[in-house]
Amino acid sequence: MATSAKPAAKRGARQPSLAQLRAFAAVAEHLHFRDAAAAIGMSQPALSGAVSALEETLGVTLLERTTRKVLLSSAGARLAVRARAVLDEVGALMEEADAVRAPFTGALRLGVIPTVAPYLLPTFIGLVHEKYPDLDLQVHEEQTSSLIEGLGAGRLDLLLLAVPLGVPGVTELPVFDEDFVLVTPLDHWLGGREGIPREALRELNLLLLDEGHCLRDQALDICREAGRADAPVTTTAAGLSTLVQLVAGGLGVTLLPRTAVRVETSRSNQLLTGYFADPAPTRRIALAMRTGAARAAEYEALAAALRGAAKPLPVRVL
Repeated sequence: MATSAKPAAKRGARQPSLAQLRAFAAVAEHLHFRDAAAAIGMSQPALSGAVSALEETLGVTLLERTTRKVLLSSAGARLAVRARAVLDEVGALMEEADAVRAPFTGALRLGVIPTVAPYLLPTFIGLVHEKYPDLDLQVHEEQTSSLIEGLGAGRLDLLLLAVPLGVPGVTELPVFDEDFVLVTPLDHWLGGREGIPREALRELNLLLLDEGHCLRDQALDICREAGRADAPVTTTAAGLSTLVQLVAGGLGVTLLPRTAVRVETSRSNQLLTGYFADPAPTRRIALAMRTGAARAAEYEALAAALRGAAKPLPVRVL
């Protein structure tokens, strides 16, 4: 005989517990109290009490109990599907929490500047594949200002770029320093020379990247340090590949970071590379994270691993 419906609980006053949902889902699956209790490791009286408590909380009769068998009521059949979905989602939540607790798993949204991406990403990606195969690396190439905004807004987790940034709330994890070299056309008087004094930059027709690239600002700083009051720019480029082709065409000279030299100068046989006298102008490459980031320990370990992976490159690892 069907039991009478329990009085409806006040909305919002009580909610089902996971134990109640688990008990009901087991009974709905096995349609037998003893088998259901054994399946979830619960005593039969406790399971029966949990289901009754759920019926009272919901104000709905879920089961039709007879002396011989247990049947789902029409409401019970509908709500059993919901109960199973809730339990599945809770299980997924726990699995996700386990993944978060495990280091170097889940997504890592990496932001990288265009003057680093083509030259260092092969090393970075190779490192991730070798040491952290469960890490879901997602790469976003943007200019520095956009990357900093993305880090602050939580759109990005970690940045790979030139520092110092001088941004409050951002912690820099230095990876390496690299020298700048002078790239010239074949017939340039500084082409292929070593020990070039920085002062030579005062009179050169220097080609630069467009506004917004940190490498442009670094090149201008180097010129100022060399005693050049200004650097009139008549020709610019959106990327280093175009910049180097302009040099090959005889429109001027440019500064390249050492990591970019092999890739960019191999595109033309009309180029020579000159090297500055010590101390050569340099830039520092680092990982940057939000200060106090939840995954700070992972990012610090990743920076240490990247330093090791960068040793074969023409850089000075920090």
